[in-house]
Amino acid sequence: MNTSEPLSGAPLSLEGKAALMERALASANVSVLFQDTTLAIRYADNLPEHLMPSLLIGGNDYHLFGDKDGEHLTLLKRGVLENGRAVTAEVEIASGDGVRIYELKMERVGGRKAQGVLSVISEVTESRHREKVLKSLLRELSHRSKNLLAIIQGIATQTARHTLSLDNFLIKFRGRLQSLSNSQDLITDSSWRGAYLFELAEKQFAPYWPDAGVPMPIYGINAHLTPNAAVHLGLALHELIVNSASHGAISAGATSITLNCKEAELDGKKAIEVAWLERFHAPADHEFEDNSFSRTVLERVVPTSMNGRAQFTISDGNIGYHLTIPETEYEILRRR
Repeated sequence: MNTSEPLSGAPLSLEGKAALMERALASANVSVLFQDTTLAIRYADNLPEHLMPSLLIGGNDYHLFGDKDGEHLTLLKRGVLENGRAVTAEVEIASGDGVRIYELKMERVGGRKAQGVLSVISEVTESRHREKVLKSLLRELSHRSKNLLAIIQGIATQTARHTLSLDNFLIKFRGRLQSLSNSQDLITDSSWRGAYLFELAEKQFAPYWPDAGVPMPIYGINAHLTPNAAVHLGLALHELIVNSASHGAISAGATSITLNCKEAELDGKKAIEVAWLERFHAPADHEFEDNSFSRTVLERVVPTSMNGRAQFTISDGNIGYHLTIPETEYEILRRR
């Protein structure tokens, strides 16, 4: 369209232009308020319904917004009249459906001689709510990231303390870091709500399970674990699975392992018990010397991290691990 050509039809009347402006204001959810140099209200259009009962032509900001916000806005508008610089402020107003937040953009009307102050008012409740939620999520992310970095630092330090060569350290550290990453993937996929026990165990078993056609030996209650419980149980399962893949039942191609979850009690309160039982026919080496990091993870780090309880036993042909998890660290949402 050639914008240089005049538009056909009769020009809009002043009343027609005013009607269009009113429609535009209403559709944009914007209000306007004009006050004279004494800050008396002379005109208002498209005000929110819950402000209309307080509107008084000839009144002021105290009448419309209340004493606290009225005093603040009056000071700002006097400054606008004096120096001509536009300012922005926000007010919170109680309504029938909660607190609403409005942004006021205030500027002087008139040239050198001020005629009054025009306020353009728009609701910003939803955007402020989104900002609040985003800030909360960022704080939570920062908190969880610091916790995760502390866990990684602890793993690195303890792995180095219990290994004699750089190659051995790298093998063990990478495996533990991958275990942590696998658990973290499930937690992230659930928007930080946690992870199901069965999915967590399957994720830890997968790199070491000898036969993809044989089901993994996971039974009982498929509890939904908190992020904290998921991360630390993942570490415990990693130590048990890696030992089995290196020295125990998995290395022999056998599947004489069961991981079972059942309801239990801890200090008289509801809990679940996650039990690992592994049997192998011949005496084998293992990673669980008394001062080893693997044993420390199973007996101290994991139960302490979730205020639970653990019992680890090892004898010729058997490895058993029983971890009791308090009800604050899980939900029973479904069973398999």
